[in-house]
Amino acid sequence: MGFSNWNLGVPLAEKKGSGLTDIVVLENPAKFTDPYRFKITFECIAPLEDDIEWKLIYVGSPQTTDKDQELDTCMVGPVPAAAPDPCQIPTNDIVGVTVILLTASYKNKEFVRVGYYVNTEYDTPELRALYPDTELVTDEMLKARPDPPLIPKLVRNVLAEKPRVTRFKITWDLPSQPEPEQPVAKEGEPTSLFEPVPLEQEAPPVTSTSANSSSAQKIVPQPIPSPAT
Repeated sequence: MGFSNWNLGVPLAEKKGSGLTDIVVLENPAKFTDPYRFKITFECIAPLEDDIEWKLIYVGSPQTTDKDQELDTCMVGPVPAAAPDPCQIPTNDIVGVTVILLTASYKNKEFVRVGYYVNTEYDTPELRALYPDTELVTDEMLKARPDPPLIPKLVRNVLAEKPRVTRFKITWDLPSQPEPEQPVAKEGEPTSLFEPVPLEQEAPPVTSTSANSSSAQKIVPQPIPSPAT
């Protein structure tokens, strides 16, 4: 299985300016059936009103998300995450390269996703030889492979040195102090707590065609009026 099937994001070291500063994969390599353990460093530049929710997802198959397994969900850490259930993974996808995803959400809004490549192989040279890295797989190798896979003999190795990170911009907590002034709206205008964001350039005219008219009507956006002070 090649790495080209996966698009996990950018390296953790290349993304600065957010709370997630470091992740350490503990007890790596490990048995396939061992729990996953992480040490996560997260910095908060301001107090948060709610907990941060962490999830660990095991990608069971590159072909469909139906085989993804949520190994653990927790509000605090570090908490061991159980190993994936091999019964829910397609037999042909148990041995080889897959992905685990560590996600973090705040108030049900995901703001970061960290992906790791995971290589699962047998712990003996004889069995590993049946799964070469190259595409030169003979019929004899296929027939000699254990079916079903021998789960107790499988080991995993997380490529911990090269995490891939995708960040999502979310709204955290609105500041409580100081309270913004309430603008006074003109009659018939909605009241807004925020100044309108100026447009960098005027929007182009929008053309709409009415079913009762033979000509097109141009609708030109009008500038947003500023709240009266």
